[in-house]
Amino acid sequence: MDIDWGALGEVFVVSFGAAIAVIVLFSMGIRALAGPATDPISAPGQAAGNVASRPALAGLCFLGCALVVGYGLYLIIIK
Repeated sequence: MDIDWGALGEVFVVSFGAAIAVIVLFSMGIRALAGPATDPISAPGQAAGNVASRPALAGLCFLGCALVVGYGLYLIIIK
């Protein structure tokens, strides 16, 4: 039995990159849902940002995670 080390390395790099991408997207989605970045009580002069767009940004992040996971499952099941 021979091992194709080049192909194994390629699979490792792609899967590692995909895992990091999903982790970052999910973390950004959680952060978007968490609330304002600054505490309005301790910093009343600073604006909290556009609060209305936070759920939309979180939804896009979670949608990106779902698409990456779905594509991975598609590759596993179909092939």
